[in-house]
Amino acid sequence: MNTIQIPSKIFMSLCFLISALLLWLGWGSPFGPEVVALEVFVTIISLFVFGSTKYRIDKNALTYGMGSVILATFWPQWWPQSSLKSNLSSQGGSALWDFIQHHLLTLHGLNELFHADTMLFILGLTFFVAVIVQTRLLESISFVILKKNKGLILPTIALITGIVSIASGILDGVSMIGIMIRVLVMLLFLARTDKENIVYIVMVSTIVTTVCGMWMAYGEPPNLIMKSNLHPHLNDAFFLRYCLPVAVGAYILVYFNIRKRLKNEKVDLKNMDILDVYTADVRFLQALRHGEVLIATECADFFKEKLGEAYSRVEAHLHAGIPFGTALLREDVPEVLRHEILGHFVSEELAEALDDHYVLMELHKNESFEEHEKNRALDAAEINIRKALEETQIKRKKAQKIGALAFLPFLAGLVSHAINHDIPLFVSSFAGFSAAILGVLPYEKLKKLSFKEGKHEYQEYLFLFPLFLSITLLQKTGFFAQLSTLLHAGIESLGHAHMAYLQFVGATFLSAVLDNNVVADFAGRAIYGLEITVIHLFAMAQIAGYAAGGCWTHIGSAQSVVSYAFITREVDPHYTPFQWIKAMTPLILEIFILMTVVVYGEALLLKYLG
Repeated sequence: MNTIQIPSKIFMSLCFLISALLLWLGWGSPFGPEVVALEVFVTIISLFVFGSTKYRIDKNALTYGMGSVILATFWPQWWPQSSLKSNLSSQGGSALWDFIQHHLLTLHGLNELFHADTMLFILGLTFFVAVIVQTRLLESISFVILKKNKGLILPTIALITGIVSIASGILDGVSMIGIMIRVLVMLLFLARTDKENIVYIVMVSTIVTTVCGMWMAYGEPPNLIMKSNLHPHLNDAFFLRYCLPVAVGAYILVYFNIRKRLKNEKVDLKNMDILDVYTADVRFLQALRHGEVLIATECADFFKEKLGEAYSRVEAHLHAGIPFGTALLREDVPEVLRHEILGHFVSEELAEALDDHYVLMELHKNESFEEHEKNRALDAAEINIRKALEETQIKRKKAQKIGALAFLPFLAGLVSHAINHDIPLFVSSFAGFSAAILGVLPYEKLKKLSFKEGKHEYQEYLFLFPLFLSITLLQKTGFFAQLSTLLHAGIESLGHAHMAYLQFVGATFLSAVLDNNVVADFAGRAIYGLEITVIHLFAMAQIAGYAAGGCWTHIGSAQSVVSYAFITREVDPHYTPFQWIKAMTPLILEIFILMTVVVYGEALLLKYLG
């Protein structure tokens, strides 16, 4: 589908003109709260419409532009009855300073506007994880697991997804999925798995980092938003008691779904390419030398024009598990270009040695295993490559150790916040980042890459600021009090169990078409004020709903956006949103069944045990 990008400047200029008009019209006759509610709804639904149709608008331009429209509609109805106006009349200019000082210069005041502590925590966390990722910790762990499992793909991926599920509870899920899918795809290429299975595993990674990661609040921004909105009712004990069982159940569902596809897949460890054996070191070296990390298919994409007609055939070899250098040789890519590509993929100093190694490997490919190993032992190029990568390994392991130690101040900050909520949450993530950065500080390009990736990840959340502010303004109009009244009426009419299940279903469908961060903020405010045991039931249902719904479509969550972009860029350029929904629906329906049991089971416990 060819898209048409609507210029951000034109859209925002139009929004500012509409804002001025609404401010002028509303000053004499203020609009009702239902108009603000309608504008917030239009903004949220526009994120889906202009993010998945032919016509596109940058989501930051959309939310900041519409934020001005919402503020202009809200101001005339708020100002006449505001305490600020009356304080200005009685106290003069000092009242304005007090207002600014509280709402814009204190963390508590900023929290009231747009979850400042949560957004700062996410900022520190994205940069913290970006640094940890550069130490190639997950790649190191993955290949240790692969060797322990003697090349079997199913137990390897099951354990990796289990580790990521646990990590996603306390680390940034968007950062986790970015590195996770690259590691999994690399393993699946080595096992020469069908393209359909590769796409499915990339998709299921969204479930792993959302539903399976819902066991704690800190890894998923929507969970943090719910925790903030419902403080002090939602604490760490709540997540362990109510959300952990759902996360474990979802992981079991994921396991049995991938088992159907991967139970017979295996990597031939004896014939692994040298660059695959030293994957973590190769990627660490890439970052050290070039300030970027690429898998083989991404590197081939970079040289697409120079490869010309050979590009599609080289890419097909890579998807079939053929080593990069071998793929270039088999398609008769000129030696000069091979050196350039291998230099960009690993390092210029090793380009010639790598090419010589692949030439020798091709020369002896039809020999018996014994002859092949004998000639390989005489491969001087391979000896030099191993020596260079082992030197890199020393630097990588040192950075990894510092990264591992950085979790101590991070976890100490989380514990301190859990004990005393006066200690801001963001202190923990900034402490972790400050310690972790020491591991990459000596390496300029590695440091720059960490900041670049952290900035890129955080940009995924910038559009939320005006949305959170808009929802806060909507709350000031009394809209959520009306929703709460409707919810209480529904509970009295249908009972806790049915209403909680409807909350799960509603959150799932809403998150499938809207961003799940917004759904979390919106839905969490509606249940504030319920009895604490009832709040726990409804909060658990909503958290599971927006986690599952965020995976159902290609734009329901930041993780889905990352996964869908990877599929269309690296695996199947023609993959459509409809194919995503079709493939994901069976697993989502299984989660529906799981949640039916959990919600009604918890409701029974609530009824009989209080």
